[in-house]
Amino acid sequence: QVQLVESGGGLVQTGGSLRLSCVASGSIFSFSFMAWYRQPPGKQRELVAGISRGGSTNYVDSVKGRFTISRDNAKNTVYLEMNSLKPEDTAVYYCNLQQLGRSVWGQGTQVTVSS
Repeated sequence: QVQLVESGGGLVQTGGSLRLSCVASGSIFSFSFMAWYRQPPGKQRELVAGISRGGSTNYVDSVKGRFTISRDNAKNTVYLEMNSLKPEDTAVYYCNLQQLGRSVWGQGTQVTVSS
């Protein structure tokens, strides 16, 4: 059974940077679409960025130019590099794996950006 474990969240000031990591157990990582979602307080979960197994990426407009998603298939890991952070980026960030109709979620990591 695939499991995802996120790390790298924390408290940062406006304009700061964080790097989130998500490690997947199992052998299907390299065949999977990976994504980062976030859920701000009192709001719905939204897609932040996604990366295909071939490396194609997509981003929500609000993070374009500031966030970068990448993956290392040898390490079964997907990253989210977040720069120029804003208070509105405050949320619980979740890693998601999609493969052959299966969707797996991590437990989430809190990112808090102070003004």
